[in-house]
Amino acid sequence: MIESQREPVPRNDGGELDTALAFLSFARSCVLKKVDGLSDEQLSRRLVASDTTLLGLVQHLADGERYWFGHTFAGDPADPELDFAMVVRPGRSSFEVIADYRAAIVDSDAILSAAAGPEAPTAEQIDGSPRTLRWVLAHMTSETVRHAGHADILREMIDGVTGR
Repeated sequence: MIESQREPVPRNDGGELDTALAFLSFARSCVLKKVDGLSDEQLSRRLVASDTTLLGLVQHLADGERYWFGHTFAGDPADPELDFAMVVRPGRSSFEVIADYRAAIVDSDAILSAAAGPEAPTAEQIDGSPRTLRWVLAHMTSETVRHAGHADILREMIDGVTGR
């Protein structure tokens, strides 16, 4: 199978934050590529035993961006609607879910660009103690990459499109 969505990984190596942000941005881009060009039905199609769908993954990642960068790192109040669900509520369009993820990325990037550096502590404690921006970035990158892999498999099952 030809990898029709393949692009090279970032070559950024200008410092810890530059490299970390480049790889997080790359992972986010990979997720967004996986939903590009699909119908609402395809995005909501359940292809595995769990309730995971492409649209559900995007919704889950938007919640993660807001929770980890907005709430945990920056100290914004936690959104009571945040539930990390992989099931998109009926009536919520794919356009709305994808636009919400894009908006969450913009918000997160604004928080990251204002941060003092990788050693900056989280506003909220994690397991009883603060962590650093470095930790939150690593955590969100690993989550995004993991779910990008899920999205890659789901997309291939839907229409055969592959590549990172």
